[in-house]
Amino acid sequence: MTDLELNWTLSTPALLGVAAAAIAALLVLIIRFRVHAFLALILVSLLTAVATGIGAADIVPTLLLGFGTTLGSVALLVGLGAMLGRMLEVSGGADVLTNALIRRFGEKRAPLALSVASLLFGFPIFFDAGLVVMLPIIFTVARRLGGSLLLYAFPAATAFSVMHIFVPPHPGPVAATGLLGADVGLVLVLGLAIALPTWYIVGYLFGTFLGRRIQIPVPDILDAPQGSAESEFKSSPKLGTILFLLLLPLVLIFLNTGLNMLATAGVVSLEETWVQILRTLGETPVALLITVFMAMWMLGHRQGKPHSLTETVVDSALGPVCSIILITGAGGMFGGVLRASGIGNALAESLDAIGLPVIVAGFVIAAIVRVAQGSATVALTTAAALVQPVVAGNPSYNAVELAAIVLALAAGSVFAGHVNDSGFWLVSRFFGMDTKTTLKTWTVGQALIAVIGFILALAIFLFATSF
Repeated sequence: MTDLELNWTLSTPALLGVAAAAIAALLVLIIRFRVHAFLALILVSLLTAVATGIGAADIVPTLLLGFGTTLGSVALLVGLGAMLGRMLEVSGGADVLTNALIRRFGEKRAPLALSVASLLFGFPIFFDAGLVVMLPIIFTVARRLGGSLLLYAFPAATAFSVMHIFVPPHPGPVAATGLLGADVGLVLVLGLAIALPTWYIVGYLFGTFLGRRIQIPVPDILDAPQGSAESEFKSSPKLGTILFLLLLPLVLIFLNTGLNMLATAGVVSLEETWVQILRTLGETPVALLITVFMAMWMLGHRQGKPHSLTETVVDSALGPVCSIILITGAGGMFGGVLRASGIGNALAESLDAIGLPVIVAGFVIAAIVRVAQGSATVALTTAAALVQPVVAGNPSYNAVELAAIVLALAAGSVFAGHVNDSGFWLVSRFFGMDTKTTLKTWTVGQALIAVIGFILALAIFLFATSF
């Protein structure tokens, strides 16, 4: 990951103790002493780097590496997504789509309608980008129908999460598929077979349970101030325009993720020029940038709005999300320090020596690495790399068993996302929840996704073994 020379001096138990103490200190600072999450994350990251033996000259570069890497992937997505969301909200487009959803599904099934849309969008779109684009729709539905935001937002967010975790062409399952030599098409089919029931149990049933017991008001982070210039942007666009703007990034991103999946299967070559061009257009930041410009034209200029007004609207979207971007970056900093300290690798290697069945050991390794250092992708690839010598090319495993092992590792990689996960802070701040509430809702939900996903993957594995 880095050319920095780091000093590993602690044993695995000591590293585990430092990680546990760091997480506890972070929770105490934020929940008990009400220290701003951005400041608390930086402070605990610094102290953790010192405690784990990272050399003095390397501490700040290590902090900046984790912070910058996370910002590099999150800031563009959140910023561009917020711009698109603000234009959809202020133009009246979110109201138009909300009315259409309610007419089609009815008020009682509005959370289901939002989740179905999120499942479809979540097929090619990454979790954070998809959630940001859908938020104005979710917020509008929640305001219209009343009740806790969790009733509408939790099922939709979980839909994006399960698709990102289990279903190619997302990078985690694709990487594990390649490492273990599984068939990507089979992983896709079985991933859907796991993702959909997992979403229904965790996202819909558990989300409905949470929504009825925890009242979370709809935040005003995407709202335009009353009487502001943004109010002049309203034009009540046609439903077809809104659907086009929501589907455009989905189609563009699928150019990238779909071609990556085809390349893994050997259908196309990533060296071909036309493939590289389409993949570039399908990179999430590029796809969102194209969509933002299309929205500026379709919702602004084509509606007769002056360019200065459109500029004001997109500019007003950035201020409210700055805090989210910085806190998410600081969460990445904390996770980066934990990864650089060697905590995840030390735990994984220790567990690998225990001798559990491969599918169980892989799940446990991925889950513990995830809890220890925060990144689902790192947890999945670490676990896949450790079980690869046993699994890859082993004739005793058939194609279905290989796919089931990949999906078991994927389930473990999402287990109990908490304060060292940048996605935790994204959900917390966008949903307007404090840290304690996010732990009770989102962290528990992610743990349930992992456990249910693993049970289903294990059932597929045992079924395939019996033949």
